[in-house]
Amino acid sequence: MKGIVIAGVHSGCGKTTITLGLMAAFKRHGLQIAPFKAGPDFIDPGHHTTITGVAGRNLDGWMLKKQTNLEIFRQNTGQADIAVVEGVMGLFDGYDGRSEAGSTAQLAKWLDLPVLLVVDARSMARSAGALVQGFENFDPDLKFAGVLFNKVGSPVHLDYLTQALEGNVKMPCLGGVGRNPDIEIPSRHLGLVTRDDHGLDGQMQDALADLVESCMELDALLASLPWIHTDTPAPPEKRPAFVRIAVARDAAFCFYYPENLELLAQAGAQLIYFSPLSDPGIPDDIDGLYLGGGYPELHAATLAQNTEFKQAVSLACQNAMPIYAECGGFMTLCRTLEDLDGQCHDMAGCFGFTCRMSKRLRALGYREITLNRNTILGQTGVRARGHEFHYSSLDDHGEKSVYNASDRTGGTRVVPGFEKNRTLGSYLHLHFKSNPDVPQNFVQACFQYQKERKTCVHEAR
Repeated sequence: MKGIVIAGVHSGCGKTTITLGLMAAFKRHGLQIAPFKAGPDFIDPGHHTTITGVAGRNLDGWMLKKQTNLEIFRQNTGQADIAVVEGVMGLFDGYDGRSEAGSTAQLAKWLDLPVLLVVDARSMARSAGALVQGFENFDPDLKFAGVLFNKVGSPVHLDYLTQALEGNVKMPCLGGVGRNPDIEIPSRHLGLVTRDDHGLDGQMQDALADLVESCMELDALLASLPWIHTDTPAPPEKRPAFVRIAVARDAAFCFYYPENLELLAQAGAQLIYFSPLSDPGIPDDIDGLYLGGGYPELHAATLAQNTEFKQAVSLACQNAMPIYAECGGFMTLCRTLEDLDGQCHDMAGCFGFTCRMSKRLRALGYREITLNRNTILGQTGVRARGHEFHYSSLDDHGEKSVYNASDRTGGTRVVPGFEKNRTLGSYLHLHFKSNPDVPQNFVQACFQYQKERKTCVHEAR
Protein backbone atom coordinates (compact mmCIF):
# COMPACT_ATOMS: atom_id res chain seq x y z
CA MET A 1 0.00 0.00 0.00
CA LYS A 2 1.01 3.59 -0.54
CA GLY A 3 -0.02 6.65 1.42
CA ILE A 4 0.08 10.43 1.39
CA VAL A 5 -0.86 13.34 3.67
CA ILE A 6 -2.45 16.41 2.07
CA ALA A 7 -1.43 19.49 4.06
CA GLY A 8 -1.81 23.21 3.54
CA VAL A 9 0.36 26.15 4.45
CA HIS A 10 -2.69 27.58 6.23
CA SER A 11 -6.43 27.04 6.57
CA GLY A 12 -8.44 27.98 3.52
CA CYS A 13 -5.73 27.24 0.97
CA GLY A 14 -7.85 24.61 -0.78
CA LYS A 15 -6.59 21.35 0.68
CA THR A 16 -10.11 19.92 0.99
CA THR A 17 -10.82 20.50 -2.70
CA ILE A 18 -7.43 19.02 -3.63
CA THR A 19 -8.00 16.04 -1.33
CA LEU A 20 -11.42 15.33 -2.82
CA GLY A 21 -10.02 15.73 -6.32
CA LEU A 22 -7.21 13.28 -5.63
CA MET A 23 -9.62 10.77 -4.14
CA ALA A 24 -11.92 11.09 -7.15
CA ALA A 25 -8.97 10.69 -9.53
CA PHE A 26 -7.58 7.67 -7.67
CA LYS A 27 -11.04 6.10 -7.73
CA ARG A 28 -11.29 6.74 -11.48
CA HIS A 29 -8.00 4.86 -11.86
CA GLY A 30 -9.49 1.88 -10.05
CA LEU A 31 -7.63 2.29 -6.77
CA GLN A 32 -9.12 1.28 -3.44
CA ILE A 33 -8.77 4.27 -1.11
CA ALA A 34 -8.56 4.42 2.68
CA PRO A 35 -9.66 7.98 3.61
CA PHE A 36 -8.69 9.78 6.81
CA LYS A 37 -9.06 13.28 8.25
CA ALA A 38 -6.80 14.90 10.84
CA GLY A 39 -8.73 16.55 13.66
CA PRO A 40 -12.22 16.17 15.12
CA ASP A 41 -14.22 17.42 12.11
CA PHE A 42 -17.24 15.34 11.00
CA ILE A 43 -17.93 17.03 7.67
CA ASP A 44 -14.80 16.27 5.64
CA PRO A 45 -14.93 12.53 6.43
CA GLY A 46 -18.50 12.55 5.14
CA HIS A 47 -17.29 13.93 1.81
CA HIS A 48 -14.51 11.34 1.78
CA THR A 49 -17.09 8.60 2.28
CA THR A 50 -19.23 9.86 -0.59
CA ILE A 51 -16.35 9.81 -3.05
CA THR A 52 -14.54 6.64 -1.98
CA GLY A 53 -17.44 4.50 -0.80
CA VAL A 54 -15.41 3.81 2.34
CA ALA A 55 -16.14 5.25 5.77
CA GLY A 56 -13.94 8.28 6.42
CA ARG A 57 -12.03 8.07 9.70
CA ASN A 58 -10.72 10.75 12.05
CA LEU A 59 -7.18 10.71 13.39
CA ASP A 60 -6.51 13.11 16.23
CA GLY A 61 -3.41 13.74 18.30
CA TRP A 62 -5.24 15.16 21.32
CA MET A 63 -8.45 13.20 21.68
CA LEU A 64 -6.61 9.95 21.00
CA LYS A 65 -3.24 8.53 21.98
CA LYS A 66 -0.56 7.85 19.37
CA GLN A 67 -1.10 4.10 19.60
CA THR A 68 -4.86 4.51 19.17
CA ASN A 69 -4.32 6.58 16.02
CA LEU A 70 -2.00 3.91 14.64
CA GLU A 71 -4.56 1.21 15.44
CA ILE A 72 -7.33 3.09 13.62
CA PHE A 73 -5.04 3.60 10.63
CA ARG A 74 -3.90 -0.02 10.47
CA GLN A 75 -7.34 -1.50 11.02
CA ASN A 76 -8.74 0.44 8.07
CA THR A 77 -5.99 0.16 5.44
CA GLY A 78 -5.72 -3.60 5.02
CA GLN A 79 -7.64 -3.71 1.72
CA ALA A 80 -6.48 -0.35 0.38
CA ASP A 81 -4.16 0.51 -2.48
CA ILE A 82 -3.55 4.00 -1.11
CA ALA A 83 -4.27 5.84 2.13
CA VAL A 84 -5.13 9.53 1.78
CA VAL A 85 -4.97 11.66 4.92
CA GLU A 86 -6.38 15.18 4.79
CA GLY A 87 -4.62 17.49 7.23
CA VAL A 88 -6.01 20.19 9.46
CA MET A 89 -5.17 23.92 9.49
CA GLY A 90 -1.60 24.63 8.37
CA LEU A 91 0.96 21.82 8.29
CA PHE A 92 2.69 22.80 11.55
CA ASP A 93 -0.30 24.32 13.37
CA GLY A 94 -1.18 22.50 16.57
CA TYR A 95 -2.02 23.35 20.16
CA ASP A 96 0.58 26.06 20.73
CA GLY A 97 3.43 27.87 19.04
CA ARG A 98 6.21 25.83 20.60
CA SER A 99 5.57 22.18 19.77
CA GLU A 100 4.22 19.95 17.01
CA ALA A 101 1.56 18.50 19.32
CA GLY A 102 -1.75 18.12 17.53
CA SER A 103 -0.40 19.16 14.14
CA THR A 104 -0.66 17.51 10.74
CA ALA A 105 3.14 17.30 10.76
CA GLN A 106 3.08 15.23 13.94
CA LEU A 107 0.51 12.88 12.45
CA ALA A 108 2.49 12.49 9.21
CA LYS A 109 5.53 11.43 11.23
CA TRP A 110 3.49 9.02 13.36
CA LEU A 111 2.18 7.38 10.19
CA ASP A 112 5.54 7.67 8.37
CA LEU A 113 3.85 9.21 5.32
CA PRO A 114 5.11 11.90 2.91
CA VAL A 115 3.33 15.24 2.67
CA LEU A 116 1.85 16.91 -0.40
CA LEU A 117 2.06 20.62 0.43
CA VAL A 118 -0.80 22.75 -0.95
CA VAL A 119 0.09 26.43 -1.41
CA ASP A 120 -2.44 29.18 -2.14
CA ALA A 121 -0.58 31.02 -4.90
CA ARG A 122 -2.80 34.07 -5.19
CA SER A 123 -0.86 37.36 -5.24
CA MET A 124 2.44 35.49 -5.11
CA ALA A 125 5.29 34.69 -7.49
CA ARG A 126 8.97 34.42 -6.45
CA SER A 127 8.00 34.68 -2.79
CA ALA A 128 6.62 31.16 -3.16
CA GLY A 129 10.20 29.90 -3.23
CA ALA A 130 10.92 31.38 0.18
CA LEU A 131 7.65 30.09 1.58
CA VAL A 132 8.15 26.51 0.38
CA GLN A 133 11.81 26.56 1.42
CA GLY A 134 10.77 27.50 4.93
CA PHE A 135 8.25 24.67 5.14
CA GLU A 136 10.76 22.18 3.74
CA ASN A 137 13.47 23.09 6.25
CA PHE A 138 11.35 23.74 9.34
CA ASP A 139 11.34 20.08 10.42
CA PRO A 140 14.08 17.90 8.89
CA ASP A 141 12.33 14.72 10.04
CA LEU A 142 9.33 15.39 7.81
CA LYS A 143 9.13 13.84 4.33
CA PHE A 144 7.61 15.68 1.37
CA ALA A 145 6.11 14.23 -1.80
CA GLY A 146 6.04 17.65 -3.42
CA VAL A 147 4.24 20.96 -3.62
CA LEU A 148 1.01 21.74 -5.48
CA PHE A 149 0.08 25.35 -6.15
CA ASN A 150 -3.61 26.19 -5.90
CA LYS A 151 -5.59 29.15 -7.29
CA VAL A 152 -3.02 29.82 -9.99
CA GLY A 153 -3.92 32.76 -12.22
CA SER A 154 -2.48 31.61 -15.57
CA PRO A 155 0.15 29.34 -17.18
CA VAL A 156 2.61 32.23 -16.99
CA HIS A 157 1.90 32.57 -13.27
CA LEU A 158 2.67 28.87 -12.82
CA ASP A 159 5.93 29.32 -14.72
CA TYR A 160 6.98 32.05 -12.28
CA LEU A 161 6.10 29.85 -9.31
CA THR A 162 8.02 26.90 -10.71
CA GLN A 163 11.06 29.07 -11.44
CA ALA A 164 10.97 30.32 -7.84
CA LEU A 165 11.49 26.77 -6.61
CA GLU A 166 14.36 25.90 -8.93
CA GLY A 167 17.61 25.72 -7.01
CA ASN A 168 15.92 26.77 -3.78
CA VAL A 169 14.00 23.69 -2.67
CA LYS A 170 14.40 19.93 -3.00
CA MET A 171 10.77 18.91 -3.24
CA PRO A 172 9.33 18.80 -6.76
CA CYS A 173 6.56 21.03 -8.04
CA LEU A 174 3.73 18.69 -8.98
CA GLY A 175 1.61 21.25 -10.78
CA GLY A 176 -0.77 24.15 -10.38
CA VAL A 177 -4.54 24.24 -10.06
CA GLY A 178 -6.34 27.14 -11.67
CA ARG A 179 -9.07 29.21 -10.07
CA ASN A 180 -12.45 27.53 -10.46
CA PRO A 181 -15.18 28.78 -8.09
CA ASP A 182 -17.67 26.30 -9.57
CA ILE A 183 -16.12 23.38 -7.71
CA GLU A 184 -15.30 24.96 -4.36
CA ILE A 185 -17.06 23.38 -1.40
CA PRO A 186 -19.28 26.07 0.21
CA SER A 187 -19.38 26.73 3.95
CA ARG A 188 -22.01 26.65 6.66
CA HIS A 189 -21.91 27.68 10.31
CA LEU A 190 -20.31 24.39 11.43
CA GLY A 191 -17.74 24.46 8.64
CA LEU A 192 -18.17 23.05 5.17
CA VAL A 193 -21.63 21.94 4.12
CA THR A 194 -22.33 18.25 4.64
CA ARG A 195 -22.40 15.67 1.89
CA ASP A 196 -26.20 15.56 2.20
CA ASP A 197 -26.42 19.25 1.28
CA HIS A 198 -23.63 19.78 -1.23
CA GLY A 199 -24.43 16.84 -3.47
CA LEU A 200 -21.07 15.40 -4.49
CA ASP A 201 -22.79 13.58 -7.32
CA GLY A 202 -21.12 11.84 -10.23
CA GLN A 203 -20.84 15.04 -12.23
CA MET A 204 -19.14 16.90 -9.39
CA GLN A 205 -16.82 13.99 -8.69
CA ASP A 206 -15.84 13.89 -12.36
CA ALA A 207 -15.16 17.63 -12.27
CA LEU A 208 -12.94 17.20 -9.21
CA ALA A 209 -11.04 14.34 -10.81
CA ASP A 210 -10.65 16.30 -14.07
CA LEU A 211 -9.33 19.28 -12.14
CA VAL A 212 -6.57 17.28 -10.48
CA GLU A 213 -5.65 15.18 -13.49
CA SER A 214 -5.41 18.23 -15.71
CA CYS A 215 -2.85 19.93 -13.50
CA MET A 216 -0.58 17.15 -12.27
CA GLU A 217 0.92 13.85 -13.34
CA LEU A 218 -1.00 11.40 -11.19
CA ASP A 219 1.02 8.37 -12.29
CA ALA A 220 4.26 10.16 -11.49
CA LEU A 221 2.97 11.07 -8.04
CA LEU A 222 1.95 7.48 -7.33
CA ALA A 223 5.28 6.15 -8.56
CA SER A 224 7.16 8.53 -6.26
CA LEU A 225 5.33 7.42 -3.12
CA PRO A 226 7.10 4.75 -1.06
CA TRP A 227 5.43 1.46 -0.28
CA ILE A 228 4.37 1.18 3.33
CA HIS A 229 3.75 -2.08 5.13
CA THR A 230 1.11 -2.11 7.82
CA ASP A 231 0.30 -5.21 9.79
CA THR A 232 -3.47 -5.29 9.89
CA PRO A 233 -4.40 -6.26 13.45
CA ALA A 234 -6.96 -8.95 14.08
CA PRO A 235 -10.47 -7.51 14.28
CA PRO A 236 -11.55 -6.74 17.85
CA GLU A 237 -13.56 -9.42 19.58
CA LYS A 238 -17.27 -8.74 19.28
CA ARG A 239 -19.71 -9.95 21.91
CA PRO A 240 -23.01 -11.42 20.78
CA ALA A 241 -25.65 -8.70 20.85
CA PHE A 242 -27.76 -8.69 24.00
CA VAL A 243 -29.25 -5.17 23.90
CA ARG A 244 -30.88 -3.13 21.14
CA ILE A 245 -29.91 0.53 20.78
CA ALA A 246 -31.71 2.81 18.33
CA VAL A 247 -29.44 5.29 16.52
CA ALA A 248 -30.87 8.40 14.83
CA ARG A 249 -29.28 8.81 11.42
CA ASP A 250 -30.40 11.19 8.68
CA ALA A 251 -29.68 14.70 7.39
CA ALA A 252 -30.40 16.17 10.84
CA PHE A 253 -28.38 13.60 12.82
CA CYS A 254 -25.25 12.74 10.85
CA PHE A 255 -22.27 13.41 13.14
CA TYR A 256 -20.98 10.11 14.49
CA TYR A 257 -17.44 8.83 14.81
CA PRO A 258 -17.56 5.33 13.23
CA GLU A 259 -15.56 4.00 16.18
CA ASN A 260 -18.32 5.08 18.59
CA LEU A 261 -20.83 2.89 16.79
CA GLU A 262 -18.35 0.04 16.39
CA LEU A 263 -17.44 0.06 20.08
CA LEU A 264 -21.12 -0.11 21.03
CA ALA A 265 -21.53 -3.12 18.75
CA GLN A 266 -18.39 -4.76 20.15
CA ALA A 267 -19.76 -4.26 23.66
CA GLY A 268 -22.91 -6.21 22.79
CA ALA A 269 -25.32 -3.75 21.17
CA GLN A 270 -27.42 -4.37 18.10
CA LEU A 271 -27.72 -0.95 16.46
CA ILE A 272 -31.11 -0.12 14.94
CA TYR A 273 -30.92 2.92 12.63
CA PHE A 274 -33.90 5.18 12.10
CA SER A 275 -34.74 8.67 10.84
CA PRO A 276 -36.47 11.18 13.13
CA LEU A 277 -37.17 13.24 10.01
CA SER A 278 -39.20 10.56 8.26
CA ASP A 279 -39.96 7.69 10.63
CA PRO A 280 -42.88 7.86 13.06
CA GLY A 281 -41.76 7.35 16.63
CA ILE A 282 -38.68 5.32 17.50
CA PRO A 283 -37.98 1.63 16.81
CA ASP A 284 -39.89 -0.91 18.88
CA ASP A 285 -38.41 -3.10 21.58
CA ILE A 286 -35.24 -1.10 22.20
CA ASP A 287 -33.16 -0.78 25.34
CA GLY A 288 -31.42 2.52 24.60
CA LEU A 289 -31.29 5.51 22.28
CA TYR A 290 -28.34 7.40 20.75
CA LEU A 291 -29.00 10.82 19.22
CA GLY A 292 -25.87 12.17 17.53
CA GLY A 293 -25.04 15.66 16.38
CA GLY A 294 -25.86 17.35 13.11
CA TYR A 295 -28.16 20.13 11.97
CA PRO A 296 -31.55 19.76 13.71
CA GLU A 297 -31.97 23.55 13.54
CA LEU A 298 -32.20 23.30 9.75
CA HIS A 299 -34.95 20.71 10.08
CA ALA A 300 -36.62 22.07 13.21
CA ALA A 301 -40.04 22.48 11.60
CA THR A 302 -40.04 18.89 10.36
CA LEU A 303 -38.91 17.56 13.73
CA ALA A 304 -41.52 19.66 15.52
CA GLN A 305 -44.22 18.18 13.30
CA ASN A 306 -43.13 14.60 14.06
CA THR A 307 -45.28 14.36 17.15
CA GLU A 308 -44.92 10.59 17.38
CA PHE A 309 -41.14 10.87 17.56
CA LYS A 310 -41.21 13.57 20.24
CA GLN A 311 -43.77 11.72 22.34
CA ALA A 312 -41.87 8.44 22.05
CA VAL A 313 -38.61 10.06 23.18
CA SER A 314 -40.35 11.85 26.04
CA LEU A 315 -41.99 8.61 27.18
CA ALA A 316 -38.69 6.74 26.95
CA CYS A 317 -37.13 9.39 29.18
CA GLN A 318 -39.99 9.15 31.69
CA ASN A 319 -39.53 5.37 31.75
CA ALA A 320 -35.79 5.77 32.45
CA MET A 321 -34.60 4.22 29.19
CA PRO A 322 -30.91 5.16 28.73
CA ILE A 323 -30.68 7.98 26.18
CA TYR A 324 -27.37 9.53 25.16
CA ALA A 325 -27.53 12.71 23.07
CA GLU A 326 -24.73 14.89 21.68
CA CYS A 327 -25.01 18.50 20.52
CA GLY A 328 -27.77 18.42 17.88
CA GLY A 329 -29.28 15.41 19.59
CA PHE A 330 -29.18 17.27 22.90
CA MET A 331 -30.91 20.26 21.31
CA THR A 332 -33.71 17.92 20.24
CA LEU A 333 -34.21 16.85 23.86
CA CYS A 334 -34.80 20.44 25.00
CA ARG A 335 -38.25 21.92 25.44
CA THR A 336 -37.91 24.47 22.63
CA LEU A 337 -35.52 25.19 19.78
CA GLU A 338 -35.48 28.82 18.65
CA ASP A 339 -34.07 29.31 15.15
CA LEU A 340 -32.21 32.32 13.72
CA ASP A 341 -35.49 33.90 12.65
CA GLY A 342 -36.75 33.83 16.23
CA GLN A 343 -39.29 31.12 15.49
CA CYS A 344 -39.74 28.59 18.28
CA HIS A 345 -40.17 24.89 17.60
CA ASP A 346 -41.37 22.42 20.22
CA MET A 347 -38.94 19.56 20.78
CA ALA A 348 -39.11 16.41 22.94
CA GLY A 349 -39.01 18.29 26.25
CA CYS A 350 -36.89 15.82 28.21
CA PHE A 351 -35.05 18.86 29.56
CA GLY A 352 -36.87 22.10 30.28
CA PHE A 353 -34.37 24.30 28.44
CA THR A 354 -34.86 26.67 25.55
CA CYS A 355 -32.08 26.29 23.00
CA ARG A 356 -31.42 29.42 20.93
CA MET A 357 -29.49 29.56 17.68
CA SER A 358 -27.04 32.41 17.20
CA LYS A 359 -24.96 33.78 14.35
CA ARG A 360 -22.04 33.94 16.76
CA LEU A 361 -19.90 30.93 17.62
CA ARG A 362 -20.67 30.00 21.23
CA ALA A 363 -18.06 27.34 21.92
CA LEU A 364 -15.16 25.73 20.09
CA GLY A 365 -12.38 23.48 21.29
CA TYR A 366 -11.17 20.22 22.72
CA ARG A 367 -12.51 19.12 26.07
CA GLU A 368 -11.65 16.48 28.64
CA ILE A 369 -14.52 15.64 30.95
CA THR A 370 -14.56 13.94 34.33
CA LEU A 371 -17.90 12.65 35.60
CA ASN A 372 -18.79 14.24 38.92
CA ARG A 373 -21.59 11.75 39.60
CA ASN A 374 -22.66 8.31 38.46
CA THR A 375 -24.23 8.39 34.99
CA ILE A 376 -25.11 6.07 32.12
CA LEU A 377 -21.58 6.65 30.77
CA GLY A 378 -19.85 5.55 33.95
CA GLN A 379 -19.29 6.20 37.60
CA THR A 380 -17.88 9.28 39.27
CA GLY A 381 -14.31 9.93 38.14
CA VAL A 382 -14.57 8.39 34.66
CA ARG A 383 -12.77 10.52 32.06
CA ALA A 384 -13.16 10.90 28.31
CA ARG A 385 -12.16 13.35 25.59
CA GLY A 386 -14.05 15.06 22.81
CA HIS A 387 -14.71 18.41 21.23
CA GLU A 388 -17.29 21.18 21.42
CA PHE A 389 -18.42 23.28 18.44
CA HIS A 390 -21.80 24.99 18.40
CA TYR A 391 -23.64 28.21 17.61
CA SER A 392 -26.54 27.68 20.00
CA SER A 393 -26.88 28.37 23.70
CA LEU A 394 -29.24 27.48 26.52
CA ASP A 395 -31.38 29.86 28.51
CA ASP A 396 -30.51 30.41 32.16
CA HIS A 397 -31.38 27.16 33.84
CA GLY A 398 -29.40 26.84 37.06
CA GLU A 399 -28.81 23.13 36.47
CA LYS A 400 -25.47 21.59 37.47
CA SER A 401 -23.50 19.77 34.81
CA VAL A 402 -22.52 16.15 35.42
CA TYR A 403 -19.22 16.99 33.69
CA ASN A 404 -16.20 18.65 35.23
CA ALA A 405 -14.41 19.84 32.12
CA SER A 406 -11.06 21.22 31.02
CA ASP A 407 -9.69 22.38 27.68
CA ARG A 408 -6.53 21.16 25.96
CA THR A 409 -4.37 23.46 28.12
CA GLY A 410 -5.88 22.12 31.33
CA GLY A 411 -7.92 25.25 31.97
CA THR A 412 -11.33 24.83 33.54
CA ARG A 413 -14.30 24.99 31.17
CA VAL A 414 -18.03 24.88 31.73
CA VAL A 415 -19.52 22.21 29.47
CA PRO A 416 -23.26 21.61 29.75
CA GLY A 417 -23.95 17.94 30.42
CA PHE A 418 -27.18 16.97 32.13
CA GLU A 419 -28.72 13.67 33.15
CA LYS A 420 -32.33 13.04 34.08
CA ASN A 421 -33.94 9.61 34.37
CA ARG A 422 -30.93 8.06 32.59
CA THR A 423 -31.19 10.61 29.78
CA LEU A 424 -27.82 12.32 29.32
CA GLY A 425 -27.57 15.28 26.96
CA SER A 426 -24.56 17.48 26.26
CA TYR A 427 -23.05 19.78 23.66
CA LEU A 428 -19.90 17.66 23.75
CA HIS A 429 -19.02 15.18 21.00
CA LEU A 430 -17.16 12.40 22.80
CA HIS A 431 -14.78 10.08 20.98
CA PHE A 432 -15.37 6.73 22.65
CA LYS A 433 -11.87 5.54 21.70
CA SER A 434 -10.54 8.06 24.22
CA ASN A 435 -11.99 5.74 26.88
CA PRO A 436 -13.50 2.46 25.62
CA ASP A 437 -15.09 1.91 29.04
CA VAL A 438 -17.65 4.62 28.18
CA PRO A 439 -19.51 2.68 25.46
CA GLN A 440 -19.36 -0.46 27.57
CA ASN A 441 -20.91 1.43 30.48
CA PHE A 442 -23.68 2.72 28.22
CA VAL A 443 -24.43 -0.79 26.96
CA GLN A 444 -24.54 -2.06 30.54
CA ALA A 445 -26.98 0.73 31.46
CA CYS A 446 -29.16 -0.41 28.56
CA PHE A 447 -28.93 -4.00 29.79
CA GLN A 448 -29.99 -2.93 33.27
CA TYR A 449 -33.00 -1.16 31.78
CA GLN A 450 -33.82 -4.27 29.75
CA LYS A 451 -33.85 -6.41 32.91
CA GLU A 452 -36.04 -3.90 34.72
CA ARG A 453 -38.43 -3.77 31.77
CA LYS A 454 -38.71 -7.55 31.64
CA THR A 455 -39.31 -7.68 35.40
CA CYS A 456 -42.14 -5.18 35.07
CA VAL A 457 -43.71 -7.18 32.25
CA HIS A 458 -43.42 -10.39 34.26
CA GLU A 459 -44.97 -8.82 37.35
CA ALA A 460 -47.78 -7.34 35.26
CA ARG A 461 -48.71 -10.85 34.19
